[in-house]
Parts: sequence; structure tokens; C-alpha cells
Amino acid sequence: MSTPPMSHLDALESEAVHIFREVAGEFERPVILFSGGKDSIVMLHLALKAFAPAPVPFPLLHVDTGHNFPEVLAHRDRIVDTYGLTLHVASVQDHIDRGALKERPDGTRNPLQTLPLTEAIRTERFDAVFGGGRRDEEKARAKERVFSLRDEFSQWDPRRQRPELWQLYNGRHAPGEHVRVFPLSNWTELDVWQYIAREHIGLPSIYFAHHREVFSRGGMWLTAGEWGGPRADETPEKRQVRYRTVGDMSCTGAVDSDAETLDQVIAEIAASRITERGATRADDRMSEAAMEDRKREGYF
Repeated sequence: MSTPPMSHLDALESEAVHIFREVAGEFERPVILFSGGKDSIVMLHLALKAFAPAPVPFPLLHVDTGHNFPEVLAHRDRIVDTYGLTLHVASVQDHIDRGALKERPDGTRNPLQTLPLTEAIRTERFDAVFGGGRRDEEKARAKERVFSLRDEFSQWDPRRQRPELWQLYNGRHAPGEHVRVFPLSNWTELDVWQYIAREHIGLPSIYFAHHREVFSRGGMWLTAGEWGGPRADETPEKRQVRYRTVGDMSCTGAVDSDAETLDQVIAEIAASRITERGATRADDRMSEAAMEDRKREGYF
């Protein structure tokens, strides 16, 4: 009997599982960046598959801005408890309190995550850091290899990218350097949602349409919070929305949506002609090269 052909989701899953196992064999202290968002949840699901029935041999790391969505943090903690995982939390607020960082005038803390992240990597001596970035999200992320070398200051140099022919990954690095690893590089947003549906993966409720009080700023629907919104000239209103991506509340916008189920979300994404970061992330609009500039400094 002939073997049925591998589906595109099977191929993506197989590639990601191979990447996790490759890192386990090449590195001493890997860590998985885990925010409780959809991409990091899918990444953890793949890690669980890669090492089953043994536990995942890596801890998790979350850079907490202090302005995260409560629903997402609650989901993060449920997953950590369910699988008995170790979670390291690097706090932006702690760095502000001790004077290492200053609040920005616009209230957003997403760009402030770089220092807590790089300090946690250095302090814990992590030599491989898994991230959920995908090439379809943003042009700077499209430049990165699956194994992305960072120097002793956690900075990224596009000119030091290494070839990755035939899925051969070069994890060689000097003392003090580390490698960012992106198992979902070749996935699209639609792939992620189709895989979530196939694998019956649970997500925070804000990824599905719900009624929420929001206000308009810069062409996006933002949620009010202690970070500084709304201003006097911004009027909150109740709308049916959902989130395509989650991050700092100050720069992550919701989209108008009727998609309450996985099938409806998949249909909505299939019809979309703009990426989730392009549609809902104000921090990527700061300049034409905003993401690439942050990545050069050590950002995700």
C-alpha cells in the first residue's frame, strides 16, 4: 500500500520538529520565548511533539511589558501549570523602577523589551533562543535565517547570515554569542491558524470576535489602560472586534470582526491582503525600518 502524500501542514510540522531536535543536540542552554500569543503557543505545541513522551527540555522566557492583555497572561500561566514548565519572566517594569529604562512619551513599552530580554539571556547564559517570528510578518523578519547569529551584545547583523541549504543549520557561535532560532520561519499566518484548527490547540479568547470597549488612534482600535489611553479627544466605544496578534496594549490594535470560530477566522485570514503586524502593530509604523533597527539592537 502506497504512503499518502504529506500535506503542507505535515511538512511544516516535520521541519519545526527537526529544528527543535537539532537545537537540543547542538546547544547547552536553549530557551523558548513564550508570551501566551498564538505563535508562541504553536511553537510550544511543536516542542511538546518533538520530545514526547519526555518533557520539553527547555525553560520558557517571557518579556513582560507590564501592559499585556490579562486574558493572554492568564492563558500563559494555565499552559505553564498544565505541562509543569519552568517560566522565567523578564520585567520591563522592574527595569523602569531601578532606572535602567525610561517610559516613552507615547506610553508604548514594546521597544523597551530589548534590554530585559538581552539581560535575561546573558544572566541565564542561554545560548539558543527560540522565537515565534515568521517571514511573512514583516520584511526585516523575512531576511532572517532559521538560525540567526547574535553577537556578544545580542545584536543582529544581516551580513553575518549563514546559508541553510538542505535544512543544514550552523549553530556555531563564539563565547558570549547566541543564536536566535525560528521554527515557524516558513509558516504563514494562515498556516498557523489551519494548524491550530487541525491540532485543536487552545488560544486566549481575544483572538476571536468579542465585544470590547476600544478607541481609535492612528487608524487602529486600541484598548484603554494604564499606559495612557484614551486621551481627552479620544472617545471609547463598544465594538465587536478580535486581535490578530497580541503584544503591548499600547500599540496592538484590534480589527472589526464577526469571526467567532476557528473556521470563520481562517476564512477571514484567507481573504486578508495585509499581514497581522501591518494591520495592527503601531510600533512597526514608527519608521520604514523600525523592525530592522530594533532587531539590530537585540529585539526579537
